[in-house]
Amino acid sequence: MTKRHDITAQTRQNLIDAFWQLYCQRPIADITVKDVVQRAGYNRSTFYEYFSDVYAVLEAIETSIIPTVETLPPFAGPQGMIGMPLAQFWQWYTQNAKYYAVLLGERGDPAFAVKLKRQIKPAIMALYPTANAADAMRRDMVVEYVLSAMIGVMAHWHQQPNPMPIDELMALMQRIMERGVVGELVETHDHASRPSKNPPATHR
Repeated sequence: MTKRHDITAQTRQNLIDAFWQLYCQRPIADITVKDVVQRAGYNRSTFYEYFSDVYAVLEAIETSIIPTVETLPPFAGPQGMIGMPLAQFWQWYTQNAKYYAVLLGERGDPAFAVKLKRQIKPAIMALYPTANAADAMRRDMVVEYVLSAMIGVMAHWHQQPNPMPIDELMALMQRIMERGVVGELVETHDHASRPSKNPPATHR
């Protein structure tokens, strides 16, 4: 029974891997079941034992890389840290970087970021209970803003040919959340405006 289970799991993964190779090259609308089974080395009936269509394969991939409520780390509340799990979020991201970088990129699935936020958002919002509908709406907007920024920055970081060190990125995101975007932009502007300590020598 165990051997049969292992074969079944491997077949399913082979189909997923074949689909992903194609998905990295072209839009899902241009991928057929025939394309997947030809690349994986199976027949169509084998594919339909595991998936109903190519969209079901994409759904399976996305579901497997979105953290569940059970795997979410404990977030600090208002009396503790800022409550935004930067380190944990990065760990989820890097564990599945080959998928995240594509799904959140220009050729990816626009709905994936929505699914990701929908899973993480309630755990963060629960740390900040509200007394009325107006406050609840403000809280929702703030958390949406921060999660969108975190997801966008992670995707952008992966697409850079020479990205900044990850510890510097984490520190930058932490500063932005603590003091705001404008404060960080002003500081970078101030640094650029300061005269060099070693001005270039002039030639007479």
